[in-house]
Amino acid sequence: MTESLPPGSLSIYDEFSAGPAVFLRMDERGVATGYNGHVDLGTGIDTALSQIVAEELDLPLSSVHMVLGDTASTPDQGPTIASETIQVAAIPLRLAAAQARLFLAAEAARRFNAPIDGIAIEAGCVGWQDKSCGYGDLIAGQDVALKLDRTTPVKPPANYRIVGQRTGRRDLSDKLRGTHPYIHDVDIAGMVHGHVIRPPYAGRDSGVFVGHSLIRYDEAAVRNLPGFIAVVRHGDFLGVVAERADQAQLIAEALPAHWHLPPDIPDMADLRQTLKDHPSTPRSLDRAGDFDRAIAECDVARQRTYVWPYHEHGSIGPSCAIADWNGGTPLVWSGTQNPHMLRDDLAVLVGVPTERIEIRRYQAAGCYGRNCADDVCGDALLLSRATSRPVRVQLTRAQEHLWEPKAAAQLMEVNGGLKAGALHAYAIDTWYPSNRGPNLSLLLTGSTSSEARPSDMGDRTIIPPYRVPHRRITVHDMAPIVRAAWMRGVSALPNTFAHESFVDEMAYEAGEDPVAFRLRHLDDPREADLVRRTAEQAGWAERVGPRLRREGRMAFGQGFAFATYVHGTFPGTAAASAAWVVDVAVDTETGEVALTRIFIGQDQGLVINPDGVRQQIHGNAIQTASRVLLEEVTFNEISPTPRSWAAYPIQTFPAVPEIETMLIARPDDPPLGVGESAAVPSAAAIANAIFDATGVRMREVPFTPEKMRAALAASGTMPALAAAEARPLRSRSPLRKKLLGLGAVIGGMLCDGYDRPAAQSVHCTFRCACVRHFLQGDTRTWPAGVCAW
Repeated sequence: MTESLPPGSLSIYDEFSAGPAVFLRMDERGVATGYNGHVDLGTGIDTALSQIVAEELDLPLSSVHMVLGDTASTPDQGPTIASETIQVAAIPLRLAAAQARLFLAAEAARRFNAPIDGIAIEAGCVGWQDKSCGYGDLIAGQDVALKLDRTTPVKPPANYRIVGQRTGRRDLSDKLRGTHPYIHDVDIAGMVHGHVIRPPYAGRDSGVFVGHSLIRYDEAAVRNLPGFIAVVRHGDFLGVVAERADQAQLIAEALPAHWHLPPDIPDMADLRQTLKDHPSTPRSLDRAGDFDRAIAECDVARQRTYVWPYHEHGSIGPSCAIADWNGGTPLVWSGTQNPHMLRDDLAVLVGVPTERIEIRRYQAAGCYGRNCADDVCGDALLLSRATSRPVRVQLTRAQEHLWEPKAAAQLMEVNGGLKAGALHAYAIDTWYPSNRGPNLSLLLTGSTSSEARPSDMGDRTIIPPYRVPHRRITVHDMAPIVRAAWMRGVSALPNTFAHESFVDEMAYEAGEDPVAFRLRHLDDPREADLVRRTAEQAGWAERVGPRLRREGRMAFGQGFAFATYVHGTFPGTAAASAAWVVDVAVDTETGEVALTRIFIGQDQGLVINPDGVRQQIHGNAIQTASRVLLEEVTFNEISPTPRSWAAYPIQTFPAVPEIETMLIARPDDPPLGVGESAAVPSAAAIANAIFDATGVRMREVPFTPEKMRAALAASGTMPALAAAEARPLRSRSPLRKKLLGLGAVIGGMLCDGYDRPAAQSVHCTFRCACVRHFLQGDTRTWPAGVCAW
């Protein structure tokens, strides 16, 4: 919402149902502040948005500040999801900056008695002939508020000097020094500490037992413990407040509480059958031709099933929040992705009007989806209301692992085939058990119904990009089995795993190179250009079947996959397109799969900050490689089981492969979202590389050593692998472990970047020091930093 204007200011605002909201403000110093309702999840979006404002206003970057996500001052632009910040939420900000520049140019023309097209603008100064002044001088003493004009012309890309240039992240220096303020660092005067006691139905948010399982607790048993302030109970919400955090945890652990046990969940060890049996409603998304007739006409027809597991968001830092009841006008300090949506939830929770609650947003541990950041805000607010004091709550590692809404599992069944060597029929049915992660405090207190509700999020990128005359595309909407919500890539990542694995298999059946087969079936010239150029620059080796390259017990392969990430309500909006070429090494004895090199080409239209885009690509590659090779949530009879990293391992720095990127810069096209696109082809590319190495198709994630050994044994390909002729390989350790320093963490920041005209490739590579070389079963070790290539 807008605030009162200070003297000497220019603001650009728009009207919303809740009232006016400011997108841009300039003060009499000539400093511009942009307001955006999305938040920075650690991706450096603050820098990219500042570049957009600086470019349109012809200001130096140092004269632009951004306010992100604070509900008192930013517009409600929805949650920070679906790669929409640059592609969607930045549009009014760009227009506001352009409109401000036009106003200032007109003011300068009036002051100088000059034609407006004769006004020169550079670095926040305006001039005509021998006259000049700064932006601030033009608005000094005025209070100018202009309604956003969405028809305002913006600067042509040919005139860009800031957008498209490599720009270092403005938050990074403080983060490297440890001085950047995260939500965990916030300290409010008079603040005390809370600790919550969760019910035994960890990780579940639907069923009649939710909110009705607490039988009793004994406050008298803990009332005299050091630091005790209060025990707070509302339905199944139970928490304690103490002077210090350690005291609050000790009191919570000592508090006797008795609960009803929840009913069992279905057998999650048999995920395929459990997902198939769970109640669902089919939703037809695409019908073309006559699938039933066409599949009978196919020369080659295959039915395949692909399984995706539950994943943790796995935030390294457990969620934290501070709330101050503040006499009924609450203040909440939060690491949420969804500040305005969170404010609505908290208003329901405590029964006050939404506009009386203020969310002050701070950066938190990375999540790229719905973790416990919103839940802990409800915890803190309930405890603050009960004690009339500011209360800080930080979850434990076990609470975060057990209770965060998981990234949903998914089942994909594909039926398709070839006729005369071309894709003729394709059907996919997908099951995705998720909702949108209702706030846990609302559920525990009974403020919202615990009725199981399905979500419509299983349809992202569900339409394959290839020409198939006969199609039948169906999503089976279903309520969650356990608590589940969105995570990076949402259902697009599993859906693409199915699409691209199956298309790769059809290329093999057609006796055609997988890249050539894809290009023959792509009608979109821009997508085809990305596929072709990625394959060329990555050094794709053409083949018509698995090459089964061997060096001792090691098998080596290369895989390809491609996708355009489509997000939002079906039919959705296309974000950036990405293509992967990945090299793998498979230990045929242990089953270990290692990625040795990832090459990712990406077409994102206009590139705001090449460094920022590369960092997103690196982050996507590292995170999704971990999900595909290692990560899987396990369950007991009533709840998830991982309580720590020991039970839920993630990829570590030494396992990160060499990552290379190619950006196809198209400055005359709109910018497309890049927050998730590079993740989407990952699983299929890795699976296709494993096939090239071993002849085995992996259709169930994660590709753990146990699953790999079982697949090799069941396939009967082991004798063929053993007999395969060893071929000379470049001197690179197949299972090398790398010591990653700062460069691996910040990805593309250290890569070369170029400002290129339309449709030019920008290529970079980053290599790390080897610390281990694995060859023909022997392990050799060098000191860190000594290359073993």
